[in-house]
Amino acid sequence: MIASADDEATARSFAQTNYPAEEIIRVAHRPRDAWVISKNLLGVQSDVDPCSAARECLAKAAGDKLHAVRLYMQKTGADLEQARKVVETNMSRGW
Repeated sequence: MIASADDEATARSFAQTNYPAEEIIRVAHRPRDAWVISKNLLGVQSDVDPCSAARECLAKAAGDKLHAVRLYMQKTGADLEQARKVVETNMSRGW
């Protein structure tokens, strides 16, 4: 996640300079000038698509973040910190 970037080009440039081994797949603007560059950068590495799994858990939990985090941990085997990041990232996207 790149914070304090004025626009997408600045965020991409920063990521390419500081994380040359990371492939930029998608760039999305977040509130307060934060740009998500890579799931790997967030520490999300799983055989399960983390976004789909998190959305499914949020739906089952009726939007209850804590319950969704628990469900995500059970479903993927992720630790608490990783599960929290994935669920919160998906919540911020409105899923």
